[in-house]
Parts: sequence; structure tokens; C-alpha cells
Amino acid sequence: MTQIWTMNQWQPSSPHSHTRTLSRRNIGKSPHPWLAHQSGPEKDKTAKLKATWNYVAFSPGSRATTTVKSRSHAPDKPYRISHWRGESGEMSSIEEAAAQLLSADKDFNVALLDDIVAAAYSPTDPNRARANTTLIALQESPYAWTKADGILEHAKNPQSLFFGLQLLDDAIRTRWKVIPQDQRLGIKNYVVGKIIQISSDGNRAANEKIFLSKLNLTLVQILKHEWPTNWPSFIPDLVGSSKTSELLCENNMKILKLLSEEIFDFSRDQMVTDKVKSLKESLNNEFSAIYQLCEFVLEHSQRPALLRVTLQTLQRFLTWIPLGYIFQTNLVSTLISKFFADSTTRNDALDCLVEIGSLSDLPPEYDPLFRKLFVQFLQQLSFIIRPTSNIVQAFADGSEDDEIFVQRLALFFSGFIRSHFKTLETTETSEELKVGLQYLVRVSEVDDTEIFRISLDAWYMLSLELYNRKCKPQFGETQPNEVVYSHILTQVRTVMIEKMAKPEEVLIVEDENGDIVRETTRDTDTIAQYKLMRETLVYLTHLDSTDTENIMLTKLSAQVSGAEWSWNNLNTLCWAIGSVSGAMSEDEEKRFLVTVIKDLLGLCEQKRGKDNKAVVASNIMYVVGQYPRFLKAHWKFLKTVVNKLFEFMHEVHPGVQDMACDTFLKIAIKCRRKFLTLQTDESVPFIVELLSSLPTITCDLEPHQVETFYEAVACMLKDNGPAITVDRPELLHKMMKTTTDSWKNLMARAGANISALVEPDSVKLVTRIMKINVKVCRNVGSLYAVHLQTFFMDVLNVHKVFSEEIKKCQALPNNAGLTLFRLLRGAKKEIVRLFIVFTENSAAPESEPKAVAEGFLPPVMDTILSDYHNSAPGVRDAEVLALFAVLVNKLQSHILPSIPRVIEAVLESRQPKLLRRPLPRPPGITEDDCRLNCLGVQAHGAKHIRQGVSNQMQWDVCPRRLIVLLSQGLEILHEFLKNVAKSPEIAQGFYKTYLVSLVQDIFAIMTDRLHKSGFKMQATLLHYIIHLVLHNHVTEPLYDASQGNNFSSNTAFLHSHLANLLASSFPNLGSKGVTDFVDSLFDVKMDLASFKICLRDFLVKLKEFSGEEGDDGDADLADL
Repeated sequence: MTQIWTMNQWQPSSPHSHTRTLSRRNIGKSPHPWLAHQSGPEKDKTAKLKATWNYVAFSPGSRATTTVKSRSHAPDKPYRISHWRGESGEMSSIEEAAAQLLSADKDFNVALLDDIVAAAYSPTDPNRARANTTLIALQESPYAWTKADGILEHAKNPQSLFFGLQLLDDAIRTRWKVIPQDQRLGIKNYVVGKIIQISSDGNRAANEKIFLSKLNLTLVQILKHEWPTNWPSFIPDLVGSSKTSELLCENNMKILKLLSEEIFDFSRDQMVTDKVKSLKESLNNEFSAIYQLCEFVLEHSQRPALLRVTLQTLQRFLTWIPLGYIFQTNLVSTLISKFFADSTTRNDALDCLVEIGSLSDLPPEYDPLFRKLFVQFLQQLSFIIRPTSNIVQAFADGSEDDEIFVQRLALFFSGFIRSHFKTLETTETSEELKVGLQYLVRVSEVDDTEIFRISLDAWYMLSLELYNRKCKPQFGETQPNEVVYSHILTQVRTVMIEKMAKPEEVLIVEDENGDIVRETTRDTDTIAQYKLMRETLVYLTHLDSTDTENIMLTKLSAQVSGAEWSWNNLNTLCWAIGSVSGAMSEDEEKRFLVTVIKDLLGLCEQKRGKDNKAVVASNIMYVVGQYPRFLKAHWKFLKTVVNKLFEFMHEVHPGVQDMACDTFLKIAIKCRRKFLTLQTDESVPFIVELLSSLPTITCDLEPHQVETFYEAVACMLKDNGPAITVDRPELLHKMMKTTTDSWKNLMARAGANISALVEPDSVKLVTRIMKINVKVCRNVGSLYAVHLQTFFMDVLNVHKVFSEEIKKCQALPNNAGLTLFRLLRGAKKEIVRLFIVFTENSAAPESEPKAVAEGFLPPVMDTILSDYHNSAPGVRDAEVLALFAVLVNKLQSHILPSIPRVIEAVLESRQPKLLRRPLPRPPGITEDDCRLNCLGVQAHGAKHIRQGVSNQMQWDVCPRRLIVLLSQGLEILHEFLKNVAKSPEIAQGFYKTYLVSLVQDIFAIMTDRLHKSGFKMQATLLHYIIHLVLHNHVTEPLYDASQGNNFSSNTAFLHSHLANLLASSFPNLGSKGVTDFVDSLFDVKMDLASFKICLRDFLVKLKEFSGEEGDDGDADLADL
């Protein structure tokens, strides 16, 4: 211990503090040293409390006050694990042990708890399950927290200590306000004393590090209740105690760090808004004493652990403290010159500098200070690592601390440049800015994805800024920015090309029906990185396309020569080449792309082995697919590329056929007109030639690849511009000839023997044909109507046959028909999907809404809707609901006469299933719930919903039960309510019957702890409904006057109903808390934002007892 840590220098921060400083001497004398120096009545009260503390637990009532004895006072023969295993009653013994622990009338046996905890944590103990049950029951006991001090003092099992602390922590978070004041004081003193006792002993603090951290968190939970109102001296007390010992000071810094995090980072959904505001103001007002303590520690301490934790604590403060503490003190220079220079504290100091350097949107007077900071930092950094150093190698060979240093270096430069790039562009600091950019380039080269993503943000900002300046040159600019930073930008382009992220991958998977299908894996991080890198490289190419071209061609030459050959290097290079499509001029792009394709084709011929050739081939296909402008301008090259793709479609190497089909689709989308119009030196449009050889091209493709091929051709046929002279309907029939012939053959076999239609191979064939038709319909558009007419009724008949066969499969015992059952359901779903896609794409002239309503809708309702209505709940397809939702939206008024029948079929079949579900936690939300979009929302004129349907059934199912469907259901409900309001003739009847129950259901979902999503929409709905009542839009009385209810208005009734409902459901809130909350809800001046804050505060208060009317019950409105 150095001389500076003396009592003379470490005095309390305030001369008026009633608490003397703490020392090891205090700890030895009292377990509650922060109150050891009181006098008078308060001292007597505290002494009395301390005298009983180790034996009398803190409990709310005399009956529950339980004597907690140490092991020396425990029974002579405590229950042990071995004693539970008797010959006759193993269950009886452990239950007796549990009963003793849970009894409030018997002494609490800590030794027994140790044994039960040991059994619960032992994977081989036969009593483990029952021991766990006992611990759960003990934790849920309303008086369990009264045993916490005995457990913490006398338990020998480390897990028992954590269990006891958890009991105490739960009581502090939920019951603090109902615990008597003297016992709250006792808890506070005990926790503080325990913390000081452990943290003052270096060896014990190290051995019990995790337990001490939990104690610190418990103290912070107490502070959230007590400080500053009931514990105004906390900060002075903490600062004062820190001056007695470096060990104490180290732990106190951790407490301050936790307090800052709890208030500024994690307060949302944990504390009410006013409390958070109060804590922030208090911490800000008393920060001067905290800062002085940090400053003194940083100046005088030689203890590395204390210095590091002080820097970590300071870093948490830097996000919110006044700027004067940063720039009007020696903090910055101290961090750089003293702690950044020292390897022991370097990373923590750099973490502080990251926070300071990332501060933005500050007044201009701070610009010189940031420039000074940047210059000082670079000077000190140059002594640690030079800008030209090989950081990649240093990172690879370094320790964990070195890796952290490089990561934080990336954070510093990226944050500083993004926030202060223009500030550094001055004559005095322009060279330093280039040095900083050079450092960032070196850091970007490190082989670490997270570090590169950090750097990428800065490079994107820089490239965008320079590009905008090039587009709009600044007045008086003597030299273009791209020239000033040319050396840096060249290195950035190289890094971007070498590290280019890959676009989305396509995987081939087997679906539930055993079919191979395409599944797109969306790695959101990689996709976001690719998009950001692509934009960055495009901007860099606009700044200097020649430099980008030279770098790419040089690297491609290295691939051809073999100097840098690898699959990864070729892939990233080709992804980079594809990403800059359109960034060069047309002539530059032509020259560049011809060279690239020539080299890649030569590389493909040069390489041996199918794997190597497949990699090169896939990259060729990817690159050509990215340059549609070049392909459109050069027909012969385009034709050559497409024919080459057709060749690749016969290559059986994994992935090549998929890549060929994907590239063909991409080219067909971007160059469709070139295939439909007659080109130079061609006798017919290319699509005619393609369709004549279609069976040959697709003969080696898998079913999912065939679907992609048909999708590409359908994209071509969608073009109906004035330049198109081919007969598109005829070409469509020709394209579908293969599938049409297969369908006709199947129908002929079914006509001779209907059982042939339900054979597994036949069902699979139907599914494949339907999938191809779905792809074609989605991409060819309304033209598909001319093809659907040729087999529409046959499809409906197949759907009907499959439905009957499904019923037969269900009747078979022992799941004998399960395989066929799945195949049949899959085929039915594809049929309905085809009708959905057709409806979505229907348009004039081939399929006008009126024609669809008259010719398409009636047979669909007779077959598909009737089948849905008559099917068992477990086999109804969600796609049917989606189909009719699309029909309602697409056909508009043309479907209104059919709405009553649709509503009746849908809602009558859904009502039993919905009403069986317990609110608010349904056992399973199925897709068809989400499809109840419902016809009531989209039908134009709510009056049509009621026709032909029982009012009770329709209103009950449609709006009320939708609220269990998370965001989609809530949005539908909101839209439904707005539509109802537009029809005054039915609105009042709906409001009278269902408005109150809607409010109750929304509160049920909102207060259910297992359903936290959808809060914004829930609040919006409540705000909408309550304001309907407040503004007298609900004229019918919401209450039954015949039952003796006599209210002056609906507002008064709803206010009273809500208050009674919440008071009975949540007695822990107290009557005043409920009344205040309901009053605030009915404040007519409250906007939606304030309404959400009010609701959020209410949800926070639900987690604890109010202290007004304490009750051990913990009701949940969802249980009503």
C-alpha cells in the first residue's frame, strides 16, 4: 500500500456528510459500518436492529418472523441426502424435508437447504427433480426472502449462496414498498456490510468475484428504490468509503458503473419514466464528487486493477456527462499520455477515447479541441505501432489483449472520421488525417469480420462524401478530393475487392413432401455487408474508374498465372467485378468486361478438375449476369452467353445447374425484349428457337431447376410493348406444351380409372405441374388467363377428388395412409396457390375483374370454399383464406354479392376452433389465423359482413380473437375498427356489444408476461377505443341499465369498469395506483406518445407491490 492511500488524504467529499469514512477497523466492529457512527435515538434503533440481524429475518409480520440459526444451532441430525433414501418412503422423506423448509412455523435449516441444492444441481442424483420442485416452491413463497440473511451467513454450498441472494433480489425488485421501513433499513445495511466485508479482503474478493458482483447488483436494485429520496447521502457515503482502501475503492467503482448502466442503458421497461428522470438528474447533480474521485484515482493510484476499473467506469459516464468534464479538464491528455501509453491500461483508455472521439453534432467551438485530441493520439500511437506496420501479422500473432486493441483502434478511427472528417480537413491537420486514414486501411486488412465491418462504415461515409463533392464541386477548390486522397483510396479499393462479401446463397433442400426445392438463406449480416460494400465500391469506382479497373485486372491476371489462385480469391474478385456494374462509362465497361470474360474463359480451359472448372464457370455466369447493359448492346455476345448457359444446364456437378438457371433467369428479366424481337442476322426471334428445343434443354434439370427455367421464359413473355410482334398467347401454349401433354395423359388415365389419379406418382406429378404453372403465372402476368382456361375445370375436379381421398386416409388406422395424406395435401395447396397467384396478376384485357368474378369465382366457391367449410379443422388449408382475402382485395365491388357466403363458410368453420382457445396464450397460432385478414377488413362496406351470418358469431370471432395474432392481428383489428366507424348504421351495435370486451382482451394480452411484442399497436388500439368514448362517438350505452347500473355517460362507465377490473386483477397496485393510472388514460389532452409512456409505466408497476395495499397475491388479468 503506498503512502498516498492514507486517511488524511481520503476525506469525505462533503463536510456535512453524517457518515464517517470506512476502514478495515470498521468492518471488524460491525456488519453495517455505514451506520456505525450514528448517535441518539437513531443509533439505539440501529443497534437494536443489528443485535437481532443475524438471527431475526426481515419479514413483514410477526407470524412470519422466523428464527434463522447458524449450523451450530441447527438440529443435531439435519436431513441429509442419505437420510432421504430409506427402504419405504423415499418420496415421503424428501417431501418432509421440503415441508420443513417451506414452513413458516419452524426454524429454517440452512444445512438442509444445502443438501437440497446439492441434489438439484447434481445430474446423477435420483432426487434431482423433486429437489428442483422444492427450490421453485421455496422461491415462490411470499416469505422466502425472510430466510435470505441466514442462507447468506451460514450456507456452505456456493449455489445456496446464490439462491439466497436471488430470494433477496426478488424481494427488493417486487416487494420493497411493502416491507416495513426498519426492515428495509436492515436489508440495506446488511447488503452494504456484506459488500464491504468481502471487497475489503483482496483474496476473498478474488475467490468470490461472481458472488460479489451479484451483491453489487442487489445494492443497485436497492438504490433504484431508495436513492435519492430515502438515501440522499449515498454518493458522499460511497466516495467517503472509497478513500479508506484501494480494495474498497475498486469495488465502489464497479457499483458506480452498474448504477450508470442501470439508469442510462437498461432503465427502459424496468423503472417508470419519472423515476428514471429523477435518477438521471441526481446522478448528474452529484457527478462532481464522482469525477473528483476518478480524477484522484487516476492521478495517484498505482494499482492496475483499480486503474482499469476506474477507466471502465469513466467510459460509461462519458456517454452522458457534461462536456466540460471532458474538454475543460486534463482528462483527454491524461488518457493519452499516461494510460494509453501504458500497455496495462491501454485498451481501457482507448475505450474512453472511442467514446470521446465519437461525440458528434457539437458546437463549432469544440472543433479545435477535437483536432488537438486527434493529433495527440496519433503522436502517442506512433510510439506503439507505425502506420506502415504489418497490423495483419501483429493481429494474427498477438494475444487477446492485442486483438482487443486492434478492434478498439478500428472503433476509434471509424467513429472519429465519421464524426469529424470535415473538422480534420484543415491546413493544420490534413496530413494527420491522411495518417489516420492510413491506420484505418491497415486495420481494415485484418482478417476479422467484425473489425472490417467497423471500418466499412467509415469507408462508406468517406466514399459517399467524396462522390457528392465530385458531383457538386466546392467553390475555390484547388485540387479534387479524389486526387488528394488518391493513395488512400487505391488501398481502400484493394481491400474492398479482396474482402468482398458474397451475395445471397441458394440452397437446395427437401421439403415436407420429399420434393427438392430452392430455399434462399438470408444471412442478414452478410447481405447487409455486401450491400454496403457494393455501394462503397461503386462510389470509389465513380471517383476513379481507371484505378478500380486496373486493380481488378491485375488481380485477375494473378489468378490466371496462378500466383494468387484460390477459390476464395476468385470468388471475391468476381463478386467485386459484378458489384460495380453500371459504375463505368459504356465504353469502359465494354473494354473491361471483354477482358474479364476472355480471361475467365481461358482460366476455365486452363484448370483441371471438375471442382475448379465448376468454380470458374459459376463465376463466369455470375459476372455476365451482372452486366445487362453490355448484353443488351451486344446481341451476339448475349446469344453466346445464353447458349453457354444451356450447356451448363447439362453439367451434373453440384451447383452448376442451379447457377446456370439462376443466371438465365437474371438475364431474362433484364434483357427480355432482346429475346422477343427479331435481331440482326436472325430468321426468327430467339424465343421461338428456344421453345422449339425446350425439352432438350431441360431434360437433365431437377424439378426445382425446371421451375426456374419456365420462370425465366415467362418473364420474357410478359413484355407486351409496341415493339413486340410475336403471338404471345401462341408462344405461351407452346411453352406449356410439355406440361399440358402430361396433364392430358393423367386426365385420360383418371377418366378410365379414377384410382389412378390418387396414386403417389400421380399426385407428385400434379404437384410438379402446379408448381410450374405457379411460376409461369406469377411472371407472365394476366396473359396466363388464356392458358388457365384450357384446364381450369379439370383442376377443380382434381381438387375435389383429392379432398375425398384425404378423408379416406384419415379413416385408416395406425396412420397407414400418412404418406399419401401428406402428398394429397401438398397438391391441394399448390392448386390453391395457383389460383391466388392468378387472382393477384389478373388484369385487363385477358382477365378483367368483372370477368373473373363471373367466370372464375363461382366454381372456386362451389369447390374450394365448400371443401374448406366441410373439412375437419386439422386439414383446412390456410391458403384458402389467403385466396379469398386476395379475391376481396382484387375484385373490389364485384365480389360484394358473394361476401355473405364467404363470411359464413369461413367464420362458421373457424368459430369452434377459435372459441376453444384460452386467451391470451393460445396453444398454437396457425397460419390460417393470420389469413383471417379478413374479408371484414377489406370488404368495402361493413354492412355486407353481417348478411347471412349470425351477428354473435361474426363479431365475436372476427375482431376479438384476432388480437392474439401479434402484429398482423393487431393491425387487422385496428383497420377493422376504422372500417366499422365508417358505417354508422352498424357501428353503434358493434360498440355496445363488443367495445368493452375488446378493451379487456387488449389489456389481457398487454399484461401477459409471455407476450411482450406488439406493445405499440396495443397502445394504439387502446388509445383509439378510449378516444372513441371520450369524444362521444359511442352513443349507445355500454352498460346494462336494467341491472341497476346508473352512469352519467359511457366515459364514466368505462372509467369505472377499467378501475374495478384492474384493481381486482392486480391487488399489488393498490387502489390509488389504479385510480391514478385510469385517470391518466382518460385524459383527453394526452397524445399517443404520452399514452404509450403511461402504459409502459403501468406495466413496470405491475412487477412490484405498491406499498399502499400490500398483498401477496400476484394476479394476472390474462387469467380472467
